[in-house]
Amino acid sequence: MRARCFTVGVFQDVPWAKRGLEALARHGFPAESLTVLAKDSPDVRLLISTHLRADPEVLTVERLGAVAARGPLVDTLQGSDGELATRGLSGTIGRAGFQRHDGQIFEQLTARGGVLVAIHNEPRAADALAALHAYGGGNAAIGAWTGRL
Repeated sequence: MRARCFTVGVFQDVPWAKRGLEALARHGFPAESLTVLAKDSPDVRLLISTHLRADPEVLTVERLGAVAARGPLVDTLQGSDGELATRGLSGTIGRAGFQRHDGQIFEQLTARGGVLVAIHNEPRAADALAALHAYGGGNAAIGAWTGRL
């Protein structure tokens, strides 16, 4: 599987994630480059359908339970073997260029009700990181280990 470059941050809740996604859209990041993953709820499903313009996928993920998600990061973490369900974020995050401890942080924040937002856009990774930081995306980082893990 070819590694892909992602920038990831976790917002504290749906309203903060909504502001972050609106900012990313204003900065020219297309909906198809974005990923949202959070504990399943009607608000999360609405967030995904509104900002990603696609129906959310409901998955059962190790250590998170039922999540609503959509986007290229989900596809990368799932892979052809569907391992996101059995290994969780921390066990599959290496596929997106992050170290396992990054995945553990993302997983823990998401388990506490945070909303993970990722951007797949290598040429503008620094712009995506700046937007995540500016609009409340916690522990935002670029998957700099792509192809090295």
